[in-house]
Amino acid sequence: MKYCLIGKKLGHSYSKIIHQMQGLDYSLAEVEESALCEFVKGDYDGFNVTIPYKKDIIPLLDEIDESAKQIGAVNTVLRKDGRLYGYNTDVFGMEFALKRAKISLKDKAVMILGTGGTSLTATAVCKRAGAKEVVYVSRNGVLNYKNCYDCKVDVIINTTPVGMFPAVGEKPVELARFIGLEGVFDCIYNPLRTNLIIEAEGLGLKCSGGLPMLVAQGLKAEEIWLGKEVEESSYEEILKAIEGEKKNIVLIGMPSCGKTTVAGLLAKKTGKEVVDTDELIFKRQGLKPSEIIEKLGESYFRDKESLAVKEASEQNGVIIATGGGAVLREENVTALKRNGILFYLERSVEKLIDEDRPLSKNGAIGRLFELRKPIYEGVCDKKVSNDGDVNKAVEEILSL
Repeated sequence: MKYCLIGKKLGHSYSKIIHQMQGLDYSLAEVEESALCEFVKGDYDGFNVTIPYKKDIIPLLDEIDESAKQIGAVNTVLRKDGRLYGYNTDVFGMEFALKRAKISLKDKAVMILGTGGTSLTATAVCKRAGAKEVVYVSRNGVLNYKNCYDCKVDVIINTTPVGMFPAVGEKPVELARFIGLEGVFDCIYNPLRTNLIIEAEGLGLKCSGGLPMLVAQGLKAEEIWLGKEVEESSYEEILKAIEGEKKNIVLIGMPSCGKTTVAGLLAKKTGKEVVDTDELIFKRQGLKPSEIIEKLGESYFRDKESLAVKEASEQNGVIIATGGGAVLREENVTALKRNGILFYLERSVEKLIDEDRPLSKNGAIGRLFELRKPIYEGVCDKKVSNDGDVNKAVEEILSL
């Protein structure tokens, strides 16, 4: 038995990972609009449907599940006895993700960004949850991305592709402009944290990216295809496995705090590649960071460092060792957080070394430490002590 995901562009998809982890023969099938009708006549036992075909697939099916019919979108198709049956498991997936993030829609005012197929799923979820009010934002609608800030909303659900790989630097709205906002859900799962979710975290809002939804809807689709229930424990196991494979381990901290050493040990234990931003700069410039700063100035170096951080952050499943000042720029922090967990390696100032470091030599390292410590603590996801046995620091990072 074989299965697949159909869509127009699937380079960002993690669906294949989910289903192959479950032992299914599963592939990705990019299909043009003109070939959609011919595709459904093929020999797949079942397939998932994503952008832009969740509505277009409906006329090509023999039967539609009642809930999918009410939603107006199909994301799962079963071939049985020569007939095609359409279902929607996205609602289940979104409900799972919202519950996991402790975002309640009951009696809440909800703003849905986008009016495509996934917005229909969000609408159904809002209705089932008992939302008080639902408003929709679109580029050319009466409520658009210029005037939407006049609305008083409790929860925002992004169903647009804005912020999705590869255009990861984009964001549909500025969350800080909404008064009284409580929660944010972004259906995008690549990157793991969009700029929208990074802002939500910074504002202390309840929030979630789309990976939990993807995993839950995928496993629910398997129940339809195979006719048997998936163990509840599988949801978190697969979610953790994908995050472990795709997330970057990002090491930040003062110069000489041990980032290079820790990165090397982590690589040996995990098999992940180490990406050192200082080494990337050296490859491009032919000079060490200290030489660039002394010859061309710190501002020039920071610009090159930002390019190196951007390059490193676009990778998945690597260990990134950053320079001591990499997190001084907000754009770098945002880039590192999209697919990474930031670990601040904390080391006592008396154990730091200032040789070959122009910004911290001649006794300046103490002042630099006091200046940067609150920055490291403010941007990191987890603080890890590297004052003692370095192996303990490594184990603490791997335990999370």
